[in-house]
Amino acid sequence: MTEFKVNPDLLCIIPPEKHSVDDITSILEAHPEIKFVSLVAVDLAGNDTDEKIPIADFHDNLENYLNGQAVQTDGSSVVLPGIATLNDGKVDLVPDPEVVWYIDYNYEHTDMVTGLPVGTLRIPSYLYHNGEAVCSRSVLKRSAEYFQNRLMEYYESDAKLCEECGFEPEDLEKITLIMATELEFWVNSPDEKISTEQLSISQVLKESYWKRTKGVVRTALEQVILILDQYGFNPEMGHKEVGGVKAAVTSSGDFHSIMEQLEVDWKYSDALQGADYELTARILIKEIFRMHGLSVRFDAKPLAGVAGSGEHTHVNAVAFLKNGKRVNLFAPADLTKDYLSRIGWGSLMGIMKNYDLINPFVSATTDAFMRLQPGFEAPTHAVASLGRDVLTPSRNRSVLLGLVRSLETSKATRFELRSPNPHTNTYLCLSAIYQCMLDGIDYVLSSGKTTHQLEEEFSKPYGAHSDYLLDDRLYRCEEDIFETMDDEERDRLFGTPPATVYDSLRNFLEADGTTEILCAGNVFNDKILASYSHAMLDRWQYELSDRIIPNNLTTLRGYTKKHTDSNPVDDDYWSDIEMIKLSLAKDTSERTSIFSCIRNSLEANDLREISKLQLRMNSSMNDLAELYRKYEDNQV
Repeated sequence: MTEFKVNPDLLCIIPPEKHSVDDITSILEAHPEIKFVSLVAVDLAGNDTDEKIPIADFHDNLENYLNGQAVQTDGSSVVLPGIATLNDGKVDLVPDPEVVWYIDYNYEHTDMVTGLPVGTLRIPSYLYHNGEAVCSRSVLKRSAEYFQNRLMEYYESDAKLCEECGFEPEDLEKITLIMATELEFWVNSPDEKISTEQLSISQVLKESYWKRTKGVVRTALEQVILILDQYGFNPEMGHKEVGGVKAAVTSSGDFHSIMEQLEVDWKYSDALQGADYELTARILIKEIFRMHGLSVRFDAKPLAGVAGSGEHTHVNAVAFLKNGKRVNLFAPADLTKDYLSRIGWGSLMGIMKNYDLINPFVSATTDAFMRLQPGFEAPTHAVASLGRDVLTPSRNRSVLLGLVRSLETSKATRFELRSPNPHTNTYLCLSAIYQCMLDGIDYVLSSGKTTHQLEEEFSKPYGAHSDYLLDDRLYRCEEDIFETMDDEERDRLFGTPPATVYDSLRNFLEADGTTEILCAGNVFNDKILASYSHAMLDRWQYELSDRIIPNNLTTLRGYTKKHTDSNPVDDDYWSDIEMIKLSLAKDTSERTSIFSCIRNSLEANDLREISKLQLRMNSSMNDLAELYRKYEDNQV
């Protein structure tokens, strides 16, 4: 195991203002430990590319790289189904000079000359196919630019809109979309096994949430925060999350049996840079904890029955004025009288009305849907909280979207979307959010309604008519929707949420014109949406056949008979257990098991039937786990 120490002398970034031939040449010559260059593009599945270009080759072609010269790769190396095909598979990697470039150090490979770890300059890039940018980063770039340009047009042509924000049209320099994420993850000793029951008890007793970190976890977390600061993230904090158990102490004073959930936060930035930050942060976190002998998992639901990991995503828009002042465009003129400005109300209404278009980019894996279950502080339904009144900021953790605001400063006003997880493709998720925000803003500004009229419209009772929102939906709730409502009432008021990947992607698959909002401004297009859907459905089906069903089968085989005497209670438990096990996994001449039905539907590519059967399987597996727990508890 490599000992890791934070080295403040390492070069960590090359900022955009240093991306000239002279500056880059000078920087790299002063840092001979940087031996390689990697062009980092993000495909539609959220995978980032990596390759090792010798630094000498990079120097020889530096001017060409800065002028957009591409590095060619095979389309089979990236996820772009239907775009990069076998008979047209060439894909180009084109560097992005407008964002921060990072140095990725290999702490297990020391440069013999400098004594420093060997570094790779990672350059965020775009994927082009036949001259068209088709990657996740390019979609977000188009979305942010389209949003910002449209809002500039609104403000430059509407003096009243500017007046509401306290400036004149001629004062405006630019508009920027701002975002930040809260990254949650689990760390554990790879060889240790900790029961779900232990974790569940610890969670109920709140033994971990915001408690003091100890031992190797404390060291690694502190190093992560220090490293993120070196990389320009401006970290705000790292802390324990709700999941985990207390680590045991060995006779030598070390901790073992580590299973803890942590969160790391950093300050906001513009949209594309913020998504790049997240990608880099995940790499740094995994590497630092690994060098301390700990495994990091960014899964949405790594363990059934305990808290999953979210990645709450914060968004707003800011106007930069020519005098250097910044204005939060979501904040109202008077924080004590209004929740939001008209732009803020439009953005909120656009997100909530069109969340069906955002969700496919938020939750696109079985793992993601396993997290979004009642009882674990994860949102299940599309509903928002603003606060019980304008003087009481929202603290409702049961909703999908919360309005974050402070009566002391307008800078704090923003939306917190609570449904994303660490494997959410943040580039595409943000793109969809911005497109839907624009749809709502278009309505609000064309309606001529005041902020109070918009508040009344958004807060309408279920069944009341709205000029923009759906009549048979409730969009705002300040109550705990899990404590005050049952499943049936939540589905009636807020709409039945998708439960599988197929459910989530149906809007894209049915091609009934509902994707026009996403495609406005040529941000998305039918080709990209079809490619993304294909990729996510393929992954869903492969995971079902090659991972989920085999893992479930292993779980079933672990449910063994433990009692030997004839006890009626045990006999009844075991009879029920056997019945569920057989229904799940055993084919007979009279009956086909659920596992086999899923396999048959996978072969037939019957997506609707696969979705139904997966829900049956999940329900039966949950019933079986609870039944076997009761059976085990009855053994002496």
